[in-house]
This record gives sequence, C-alpha cells and structure tokens, in this order.
Amino acid sequence: MSGTFDSETLSVDGDFEDVNDHLYRQGMTDGLPVIPPTADRVERMLSGTARPADESLGTIPPKYGSATVEKVAINAVMAGCEPAYMPVLIAAVEAMVEDEFNLYGVNATTHPVAPLVVVNGPIVEEINLNYGYNVFGQGWRANATIGRAVRLLLVNLGGGEPGEMDRATHGHPGKYSFCIAENEGRNPWDPLHVQRGFDADESTVTVMGVEAPHEINDHVNETAEGILTTAADTLATVGNNNSHHSHGEVCVVFGPEHAGTIARNGWSREDVQWFLYDNARNKLETLETVGITGNYTWHHRFPTENREAMIPLTETPEDVTVIVAGGAGKHSMALHSFGETRSVTVAVDEGGA
Repeated sequence: MSGTFDSETLSVDGDFEDVNDHLYRQGMTDGLPVIPPTADRVERMLSGTARPADESLGTIPPKYGSATVEKVAINAVMAGCEPAYMPVLIAAVEAMVEDEFNLYGVNATTHPVAPLVVVNGPIVEEINLNYGYNVFGQGWRANATIGRAVRLLLVNLGGGEPGEMDRATHGHPGKYSFCIAENEGRNPWDPLHVQRGFDADESTVTVMGVEAPHEINDHVNETAEGILTTAADTLATVGNNNSHHSHGEVCVVFGPEHAGTIARNGWSREDVQWFLYDNARNKLETLETVGITGNYTWHHRFPTENREAMIPLTETPEDVTVIVAGGAGKHSMALHSFGETRSVTVAVDEGGA
C-alpha cells in the first residue's frame, strides 16, 4: 500500500495492518492504529482549507520539523479527522508555535504537561465539538481526533517520542488527545475568547500547557464563597508546578451548575479570579519544608523572609483562567500548568477551499 508521509511518498507492501506495523516501528504513531495517509486521503483533507499546502505554520520543537499545511493534513488523516476540522488544527498549530507558549518545554519536559485545545465560537456547532457531558472524555469524533492530531504532530514533526525527546516521567492521558469546547450557552460570564478581546461571533482556538484535570467536588455549598473556597483548596497543593514557579497560569473549568450558583450570588468573573488568586496559596514554611526554595521563580517575584507568608500560585489574578464546560452535576475541574508556559488564543481562519 502506498501512503504519503512528511511530503514524500512512502511505499509499504501489505494491508492496513502492515502499514500500521511499519508506521509504529518507525515511531510515527501514538501507539494506537492510524488511518494510512494515502495521497487521496491527504488531498481530501486539504479540501478543508484554502491555505496553500506548502505554507509553513512554523516549526515544532524540539526536532523543529516544519509544520506545513500539508503535514498538518497528513497527521489529521492519521488521527481520523474530517476535512472540516482543518481550520481548528491550523489555528492550534499557529498558537502552539508562539514563543510565549514555549512548545519546546511543553514537548520535552519531564513534567506531565500536554497542550489542551479549547475552542470557542460558531465553529464549535459547525463541527460538533463537545462542550457538555463528558467534555474531557470519549464519545465525540471532533474532540478526539483534533486532539489526537495535535499529539501526532508533536511526535512526527517535533520528535516527541517517549523516552527520546519527550522526557515526561509519567505523562497523562491527555497526551493521547486533549481538546474541548467551552459551554458558552451555560457560561454566565463572557466566554474565553471574548475575555481575550475577540468578538463573540468569531471562532478561536486557545492552547494551554496543563496537567490532567483534577476534580473539584462540592455538592454542599450553595454560595459563591463556599464553592470557591473548595476550588482554592483543590488548587493549592504543594507539589504542583505552579507552587514552584508562580508565574504560569492555572485554569478552572467550572461545571455549569457551579458557575450558575456563583453568578447568581452576584460574583463576576473578575471576582472569581481575585478570590482564587488570594486564597489558592501555600505557606512559605511549608514550601521550604519540601525544598521549594532558592532559585524558584516565586522567590524572586514575591521576596519575603516571613515563613508565615502565603505564596500565590500565579503572578496576577488574570493568570487564573476561568472556563465553563461540562454537563449537569456539582463538579468542576482544576488544571495546573507547566509553569514555564503561557496560554495563547488565535482566530480560526474558516475560509474554505
């Protein structure tokens, strides 16, 4: 069977299983079977965008392979994407290669970080992205394959093979696929892209370098302060990278029920950010006890000799990103970041072929 890979033709004799065995042995997969990226399939995938196939969107570190539109399409085929997903994938790559995202660190660190893709705007409904029940889980082709294509790009263009250039000690399941949409219809505040200066009717992609989601379970409190106190306690753990660095971001994905309760109490998104900034903190004495001292960034940004001082997880309240997603249930999610990364939001170019 013939296929296309890295803009060159790769000839493999045999059937679907033979092609997959070959690609797996070459380190070109995520360990799961892939769709063989034949020339016809890649051409069909390219029909989802008007961008030239040879246009480079940037390079993917640490190997620094050129992310041309064609190579994005190749990996999209392998992941099982539809052509309509190409604009989201292209935007995700454009966001990841921005300097502030620090894709080199995200793709090569020992930390369990993965790029989370968050999609906003009309394209969410157009391509049927999940923003409700099981938003971080299985069941939606768009979420699963877009997130998977991002991972394949980090492997095949960035050289992110486990134990080689990807040095993650443990990793996490989001390194297979990590893509959600925001539940804008249940968000009582401005959605993420509007917070960041885009119009509500624009489609955007945000990438964040974060750990796996950790549950914020609060079935009791019926006040904003009560729910947010639970959220702050969940965020303020000593071992996460934000407690070390204090200059990255954290993200809280509020379930619609929690978000609704907080908003009905008259709390704005800014109020939420300030509360979590002020209350998701660790005592300096505790940080010193586990050796988080010396040259760690928080020490330079928050100089103090008071061992009772409470050290925040982020530099500013604005670094607490607030999103609303998920279905019914009094659950939310806390996502710590790699620390040495900043989230990036870019507009989706929805021009068709």
